[in-house]
Amino acid sequence: YQRRVRDAMNRDVVIMSFQKNEYSHKNVSEDNNGQGGTPPIASPLNDQQISSLQQTVSELSSQQLAWVSGYFWGLAQNQPNTAVTPIAQATAAVSAKPAGKLSIIFASQTGNAKGVAEALEQEAKAEGIAVELFDASDYKGKNLAKETHVIIVASTNGEGEAPDNAIELHEFLQSKKAPKLSNLQYGVIALGDSSYEFFCQTGKDFDAYLSKLGATPFIDRLDCDVDYEAPAAEWRKNALGKVKDTLSSGTEADVVQLPVGQAATAHSPYNKQNPYTATLLTSQKITGRDSGKDVRHIEIDLEGSGLTYQPGDALGVWFENSSELANAILGKVGLSGVETVDVDGESLSIHSALVSKYEITTSNPQLITKFAELSGSKKLQKLVDDKDKLREYSANTQIVDVLADKKTKLTADELISLLRRLTPRLYSIASSQEEVDEEVHLTVALVEYEQNDEKRYGGASSFLAQRLEEGDEVKVFVEHNNNFKLPEDDSTPIIMVGPGTGIAPFRSFIQERENRDAEGKNWLFFGDRTFTQDFLYQVEWQKYLKSGVLSRLDVAFSRDQVEKVYVQHRILENAAQVWQWIQEGAYIYVCGDATRMAKDVHDALVIVAEQEGKMPRDDAEQFINDLRKAKRYQRDVY
Repeated sequence: YQRRVRDAMNRDVVIMSFQKNEYSHKNVSEDNNGQGGTPPIASPLNDQQISSLQQTVSELSSQQLAWVSGYFWGLAQNQPNTAVTPIAQATAAVSAKPAGKLSIIFASQTGNAKGVAEALEQEAKAEGIAVELFDASDYKGKNLAKETHVIIVASTNGEGEAPDNAIELHEFLQSKKAPKLSNLQYGVIALGDSSYEFFCQTGKDFDAYLSKLGATPFIDRLDCDVDYEAPAAEWRKNALGKVKDTLSSGTEADVVQLPVGQAATAHSPYNKQNPYTATLLTSQKITGRDSGKDVRHIEIDLEGSGLTYQPGDALGVWFENSSELANAILGKVGLSGVETVDVDGESLSIHSALVSKYEITTSNPQLITKFAELSGSKKLQKLVDDKDKLREYSANTQIVDVLADKKTKLTADELISLLRRLTPRLYSIASSQEEVDEEVHLTVALVEYEQNDEKRYGGASSFLAQRLEEGDEVKVFVEHNNNFKLPEDDSTPIIMVGPGTGIAPFRSFIQERENRDAEGKNWLFFGDRTFTQDFLYQVEWQKYLKSGVLSRLDVAFSRDQVEKVYVQHRILENAAQVWQWIQEGAYIYVCGDATRMAKDVHDALVIVAEQEGKMPRDDAEQFINDLRKAKRYQRDVY
């Protein structure tokens, strides 16, 4: 299976929650006969006490006011000689705590939703709002019933699936156990990629589930495409304005640290917004001379950066586009390249902007729709009217070929209006820092194919494999992935399924386990086209097998025989042993192509459970899904 470079975006959502310190009593019915507003309050209260009491009661419902009035009356009856003190004490007790709290829940697969949620947390703190940040996997769905306001930030995984860390919350809200949420107000940020059919699906799901349970949106849902940062920042500003109007806070924000589930790592100032300028050490082709694929082993120097990573993490790479491709695009629309455009307040030539600021390889439905209008192309307009064909065309046609459909002169600003901003690509890290120290290794397949007798290349893969020379600079950052991690117990067996460049994280896993002297057994399933040309890291795997670090190695080379054989076939051939490992507590990891391979491997695992576990198909499906919820079945697919 060919590795497709992951979009750094890969579909994300946020939940925000405001929680009042709410008094309630089951036996108090709502009083519908009371007069509106707060009655005048006479002495014996001083001005400060009156102010505190007014602030408190202004946020209470009529039912809560009825209960509080009875509560204060009871205090007065029980302590007749201290009529003022109980009220002052009660008011002080209420006002000593913040009247509410903002809870932020993120459902994130590759880190984008998490980043938006963390930005929201920091902005809330700056506004003096008490705030609590939750990973969706750490948030109990039943607690939504205790909230009064919630915002969810979420991405979408695979074909409309919830991210791994949000599977349980997503399922809970659909179940009969989900509570009624008539007192809840909520907001949702959904992150996604409109090139995919199920654009922002997880965010849409959360919105629908909360609404169905009786909750009310306090702000419209925001569906973000891959260039999400500007609209997300504007939404956060508006949302926090509404929060501040609704929610009073104490003098200091109540900040809860994000649980990361990993050992603390050294701090580094470098991230997606502030990448580290690293140096390329090695770019070595590791497929054979006669292979139909060009796969590179990349080594990058991180010395002095303070960047740290764990097996399973990804490296974000900011790349520059091909100058030749930029010229080809400019030629299609009648521009010379010297025309100037404004990008974030900076005046750049249109050529420079295309090389360093905009996505000019991969097309998308919005670009095609806009160009169909500008060009008047009947062919493109026909595609626009058929959403399925439009998505298929955009997925298989680069921007330069879309523009070639009908010769159309555009201004520099019109061309820029068609394009998305450039985003970094994420690559699974293929090394353990226990082994390589201040380096990071990647396994990169060059995306290349022919279109109209011309070569077409992937933007980031061609940058790393062709345009970047050893010693050149490359801007990078680490994207932590807590959804793809080795077991904490080193004695736990693991089963790894990684065809093609999906092998990358398992090189990291095995290096880590060897350096930790882990006692757990390790079983690798690897597949590619041919044994002689495409066996990635063959010498290393043979060494690990000989030393015993790798307990088992099963390979599937699809084109070495008449009938094609893939990794899922090897799993089924070894069904009894795979089941035995699962029964022994093995963790299962799958990395690679999401479109076909990951589905086929999942089906194979279900068949193993069905046949070897002697259970009905539905029970086998549930068994495998339960492994996933327990983090014993983890996937890094794209």
